[in-house]
Amino acid sequence: MKWDRPSAADRRTAWLLEPAPRSWRVVSLLILLVIAVSTSLRANWGSDNAFVVKAADALLAGVSPYEDKRFLYLPSAVIMAVPEAMLPQVVLRWLLPVGMTGLVGIGWWASLRLFAVPLCSRFAVGGFGLLALAYKPYVNLVLIGNWTAISAAALPVALLLAHRRSWVAAGLVVGLAIACKPMLVPVGLLFVLARQWRGLAVAVLVPVGVSLAGALLMPSPTLFFTKTLPFLFKGQDAYALPWDASPIAVLPRLGLPEPVAVVLAGAGALAVLWAVAVRWRREDDGDTGELRLAETACMVMLAVFLVSRPSFDHYLLLVLPLLLASGVREGSMPRSPWFWVALVPQLAVVPWPSEFEHKRRAFRDFAALCALAGLCAWRALRPDRVTLEPVRTTGSPPRTEPECAATPVETGSRTAF
Repeated sequence: MKWDRPSAADRRTAWLLEPAPRSWRVVSLLILLVIAVSTSLRANWGSDNAFVVKAADALLAGVSPYEDKRFLYLPSAVIMAVPEAMLPQVVLRWLLPVGMTGLVGIGWWASLRLFAVPLCSRFAVGGFGLLALAYKPYVNLVLIGNWTAISAAALPVALLLAHRRSWVAAGLVVGLAIACKPMLVPVGLLFVLARQWRGLAVAVLVPVGVSLAGALLMPSPTLFFTKTLPFLFKGQDAYALPWDASPIAVLPRLGLPEPVAVVLAGAGALAVLWAVAVRWRREDDGDTGELRLAETACMVMLAVFLVSRPSFDHYLLLVLPLLLASGVREGSMPRSPWFWVALVPQLAVVPWPSEFEHKRRAFRDFAALCALAGLCAWRALRPDRVTLEPVRTTGSPPRTEPECAATPVETGSRTAF
């Protein structure tokens, strides 16, 4: 009888899926707490969240939130921000960083569940701690309190629900996230590809309904169309430019004419969307759907980030947890060394020269965005893509511990959770 020896990658995966030692859990928790507490003590905490809270304060005072050109969200976001506006600053100072941490943690949890990774494994516990410690955009997101964190939580949760055939619930999650911040509008393409029209209708009607309610409560809601949208279409102003990592903003700073930059960014986005269509049509052997969902969703968002203005560093936190969690699958992005090379420009542990910090940090973020988008598209389009095989390990907790295990139960040709 022939015995196939596990590969080095399989042995590493099996080790990572074993339960994490208590020391790993303590260290990861300390990392998250230190970042949250240190953020609360800084003078510039919650700078982005402040724009939304200010909009809610304006609504409560009977003033149009769109009088402030820095408020760029839908009218529904004003309603969502009212509870924050009613909290004392001293309370919000400590709650906001914890809330940002929790939202990214929800996205990581849903990503793990999507790929059946045990929640108490070394992969789950150590992965989140390492992400917080080494990935600079995570610290930036917690510091400024940007509502991108809501989308970072909602996208993996929606994909998890879609994988479980609950597309209407997935549409509800996407719709609520859009009502807070319209980042996940491009995810509607997945509903179209999957022909899930009821889920798409829910994803559209929820933010529209809440926005109409918000517009009825505020004076001069038409300022959103006459003032805010034109400001957005121009890429905002010089205030956002130093941190804008989109090719349309960075390439002119490097000396390329802006029309050429627009064409190049548009061509790159179209190439990534072509890869989305190719990847969606192909279901590899052993792929039960979760890898296809994750990769297509990530590519849709990366394509939009290439052409959106602005495109900030923390936007990649929408796709990174999903891509990292997919590493337990053979043929996934993290199995390629080039994936880790693409993330190097945004690592906090690299001693970057001062020329690439502060207002020139966008150059590094631009490199990471383009490299990750290009790598995703190339791997989806290449003809020699490897066959996927489900991971089988002996290190997962028994099914008697559902709070630490997310391994699916095989029932014939269908996977049940």
